[in-house]
Amino acid sequence: MIVTLRGAGLTVGGVALLATGFTYGYPELAVLGATAVIAQLHAFAHAALRPRLSVTRSVDPDRVARGEGSTVTLTVRNTGRFGAATLVAHDRCGRPGQHGATVPVPLLRLRPGHDTDVSYPVPTDRRGVVDVGPLQVTRRDPLGLVSVSRSHGDTARIWVYPKSHLIQAVPAGISRSLDGRLDRVPHGAITFDTLREYVIGDELRHVHWRTSAKVGELMVREHLDTSLPQLVVLLDDRAGSWADLDAAGSTSFESACEAAASIVSAATREDLPVTLHLVSGPAAGGGRIRGAARGLLDLLAEAEPATGDEELLVTATSRLRQHRPGDTLIYLTGTAGLADLALVSGLRGPFPSVAVGVLGPRLAEEPQPAGVLLLRAEDGEDFAAVWDGVTRW
Repeated sequence: MIVTLRGAGLTVGGVALLATGFTYGYPELAVLGATAVIAQLHAFAHAALRPRLSVTRSVDPDRVARGEGSTVTLTVRNTGRFGAATLVAHDRCGRPGQHGATVPVPLLRLRPGHDTDVSYPVPTDRRGVVDVGPLQVTRRDPLGLVSVSRSHGDTARIWVYPKSHLIQAVPAGISRSLDGRLDRVPHGAITFDTLREYVIGDELRHVHWRTSAKVGELMVREHLDTSLPQLVVLLDDRAGSWADLDAAGSTSFESACEAAASIVSAATREDLPVTLHLVSGPAAGGGRIRGAARGLLDLLAEAEPATGDEELLVTATSRLRQHRPGDTLIYLTGTAGLADLALVSGLRGPFPSVAVGVLGPRLAEEPQPAGVLLLRAEDGEDFAAVWDGVTRW
């Protein structure tokens, strides 16, 4: 509960008039002072009454690409039986950790049993996560002497994905030959991958009867199309890799996120398995992209340059070397991360195909990584053009 400037002035003046009237025998001043004090007490009682409000929130849609529209709709209902609610409301709408980002919601004279719908657009000009809610309702007395704010309703979250550029070229898959060599698969090949439990719809010709007899339930062979590449995208989210990073963010890092989103979108169209890893540790994806696209893009929306050093990249490359989640690695970094490309080039053994995407303004002298494909681009759109220009992976 907050006493407004008007309320504070009225209280001080009322007490002064009341004291002067009693001290010097002026009943008129005493009456004026008592009236002011009573008005202030009435304001406290009025503001202390808690309005009975029901607040429901909907977001359509809750996941959008940067620049696309998203709308929050609030339905506020006065569930009280007596008295209209004169309210001033503000809905929080900002990024996690950000303060002061609110949207005004007009709720003046909301009668009992009635509701009102209020909609407002969500700012989607920047990639990231936007938290909305709860609704802060401020109640004031008719004279504006006291105000009190309370939270109503739940919260929601909107993921703003990076802009995706259309890319066409997708690298070919890798197949291991019987003599130990690594060959590209020109026309596709179906090879055994693993055994799993039988589910309704599986073909009986894929049942592995010997294993089924041992475990006591039907087991089927699952095959893998080796002509389809298994993509692994490693995004460098170390703050030191982005030379233009400041309090407002990094344009080059945003371009790298656009490049990653473009690769994910291309894999979605081709129904390719893909995984996304951040150098700082978080990862998403695996398996067919249609079941994991939301998790991949959510991770891209949440990614922010984090304080770290070369040790983070050492840990990330060691993890990829041990687990080998795919056959084609695409590493995205900034111009300040060129000095660490030797760590990524060392993955040329576990990953038959390694591509390095460097985003940011071109430098006078840039090292050329050995044994890997270099995709040099200034922004996300330029990266899409460079990617489509690759003739062989």
